[in-house]
Amino acid sequence: MSVELTTQTCPETETILDPEWNPPTPPTDLIFDDGEPLESNRHRIAMNVLIRSLQQAWSERNDFYTGGNMFVYYSDQEVFNKDFRGPDFFAVLDVDGTKQRQGWVVWQEEGHYPNVIVELMSPSTSKVDTGKKKDIYGRIFRTPDYFVYDP
Repeated sequence: MSVELTTQTCPETETILDPEWNPPTPPTDLIFDDGEPLESNRHRIAMNVLIRSLQQAWSERNDFYTGGNMFVYYSDQEVFNKDFRGPDFFAVLDVDGTKQRQGWVVWQEEGHYPNVIVELMSPSTSKVDTGKKKDIYGRIFRTPDYFVYDP
């Protein structure tokens, strides 16, 4: 008895689709605390002011999430490389704002990335904030509004 593998092609992309293929399972053993303290107390206060201000301004809404100093997981490669990125402040629209989260895990949030990101720059973070993070937030996240504040 022989087994015949049939494939379908998708004309838009001309990709061969294997009916046996399943996408890889996203990692579940995520780290939510790297043990790194914030840059300064002023940094923590500024971050909390941003978070609380938006929560207060939109207190009647439950369709957004705002967070800060927490990892945003966007790929299994990022998890494998332990190359975590966490904005000082971010807001995501059109999501369940009542749900508690330890971090933002894109594949658990129906593919939603932050709509707004703010980095609070300091001398020790300026190169990363305006280089690598800016590139990730623009190229991968496609975040419409990215701000770097240098007090």
